[in-house]
Amino acid sequence: MKTPIIVGTVLLALFVVSTFVPFAAAQYTPGGGLGLEQELALARAKVTAAQNNPHAGSGTPYLDANGVVGATIISGGIFGGIFIAFVVKAKQAEKAKRSQ
Repeated sequence: MKTPIIVGTVLLALFVVSTFVPFAAAQYTPGGGLGLEQELALARAKVTAAQNNPHAGSGTPYLDANGVVGATIISGGIFGGIFIAFVVKAKQAEKAKRSQ
């Protein structure tokens, strides 16, 4: 009787491991398969761009809707609205239950 459980667990483990294999292999291909000279050229270009634009900051748009704070506010508004809808429905159901 435990054989189907064991077989199912082994198959599930194989499926889970097979999904992570491409990610594990990707960390060992530097720059997605770029050569050393290409990576050095890209690194020099990044440094040059950062030196030419010191006012640009880190490049992370914190207050933009696509940035950290903007995305947090938007997702908080969405999930907060869902929470409020659930609270209102629960209060209505509680009120209807008491009136019966």
